Parts: sequence; structure tokens; C-alpha cells
Amino acid sequence: MKLFKLLGNKKLFILLVGLILFIALMGFTLTNRTSLSWPEKFVRDTVGFVQGVFYKPASYMAGLFEDIGNLDNLYEENQQLKLTAAQYLLQQASYNKLVQLNKSYKEDLKFTQQQLAQNQFDLHIANVTSVDTDADTGTIVIDLGQNDGVRKDMPVISIKGMVGIISETSPFHSTVKLLTTLDPLDSNSKAIAATVVGKENESFGMIESYDKATGMLTMTQIKENDPLKRGDEIVSSGSGGLFPSGMIIGKVVSRQVGDFGLTNTATIQPAADFKDWKEVFVVYTKETQE
Repeated sequence: MKLFKLLGNKKLFILLVGLILFIALMGFTLTNRTSLSWPEKFVRDTVGFVQGVFYKPASYMAGLFEDIGNLDNLYEENQQLKLTAAQYLLQQASYNKLVQLNKSYKEDLKFTQQQLAQNQFDLHIANVTSVDTDADTGTIVIDLGQNDGVRKDMPVISIKGMVGIISETSPFHSTVKLLTTLDPLDSNSKAIAATVVGKENESFGMIESYDKATGMLTMTQIKENDPLKRGDEIVSSGSGGLFPSGMIIGKVVSRQVGDFGLTNTATIQPAADFKDWKEVFVVYTKETQE
């Protein structure tokens, strides 16, 4: 019954027959020809267009997700580069500091070459770890101790001049008593035998005290015929064996008659400034090394 109804509908019947013929024609042309007919081309182009419409967005979305994954990798790489750059800056800063420190040590050692040539002693660089600001105590602590061969009463100098002597030692540190504590009334004070550079055989005196008010040292026991005069450079004479000869102490500011008129005294401007300590030198004499 349905078939008869379908056959009764002429338009639908004609459309069905046309579709069957079109399919048969396509099958025939595909098996017997190498070129496509215009209906086949139309169908193929239509299908290609529809595929392109869906493929391009799908491809774009796939590429978008891939790019998002790459962004995560780029972020990690960027973070790593930042860490590497920071480490480089720290290493560069450390390198620059070492370069400056090495330059400073070279300058310090150049300063000491004349003293090393004139006297039998070695100089060991020590870093200042603390400073006692008490004027009465007048000490600094250095990072060389008994394990480094440091002993009590060893002289300590800076690149400018004499600083003091070792007063106490421990395995890894030592205390330096500064020249600012020199006091003739103190039995523990170590006076320094001194002379004038270039007049070692004619000039002699003792550096006995330091005036905290003026910041000057006092040299006593100077004979009247001593050639010492203002502007002369004062160094240790080496007498007494405690301080090697040639340790720079300071310069003569003035000369005056002593309290009892038998000898003269001199006011000495210390070569060392006793501030802004960074490093000093411990003097290892030949005797103390033995």
C-alpha cells in the first residue's frame, strides 16, 4: 500500500528515480574515467569546504592548547634564567670583592718590602674582628692566635705605622694593646726605644706615653745634642729586643726641654690613626719564630 502511495506521488517518484540515476552515473564515471565531472567536482568542493570550516577551528584550538603548554615551559625557563642571572650577580660581586681585597693586600705587601729587606722578620696579615672603644682599655681583637704562632708581646703594625703589641692570645684570636694605652705609671706599659730615620747612630729616645686629649705620643730621654728636630720621622730603634728596628711610629711635631732640664722631650704625631681598622700585620721576628 505504501509503495502504491509513493508511486502515486509523481514528484517524489521522479526525485527518487533521478537520485538513483545520479548515483549510478557517478559509479560508472568513477570506474571508467580518470577525470571528474562537474557534479563530482561540485560535491568534492562542497565536502572540502565543510571539512575546512570544521578543521581550521579544530586545528587552531589544538595549536592554542599546545601554545599554552609551551607558555608554561617558557615560564619555567624564564624563572631559571632569573635565578642564573641572580647567581651570576652574586658571584660577580664576590669576584669584585676578592679583586679589591687582593689589590689591597698587594699594596700592603709592597709597603712592607723595605722593612722586610732591612730586618729579619715576617709579617702575617690579620683581620680585625672587634674594636674596644673604651679609651682606657684601647684594644682590638684579630683573627690570628696561638695556632698561627702568635705569642704575647709580638709587635703589631698597619700600613701606616706601629699599632701596638699582642697582650693576650687564644687558639684562634689575639688581643692587641694599642699605643694609645702607653703610660709611664703603668707597670705593664711597654715603652718603645726610638730613633730618627737617617740619624740612627746620633738620635735616641723612648716613646713612653700617649695624650688622649691631643692624640699625640711623647718621646722622652732625648739628649741636648741629639739632632732630632721638627718633621723628622721616628721609628723603633731595635734596642731592648722587643720591637724590631725600622717600625714606623710617627713624625716630630715639636721639641721641648724636659721637666728636670737635663734632657728634652718631643711631641710625636702617630703615623697610625687608630680608627677604621680592617687589617693589621703581626710581626714575627726571627727570635720569636725560633
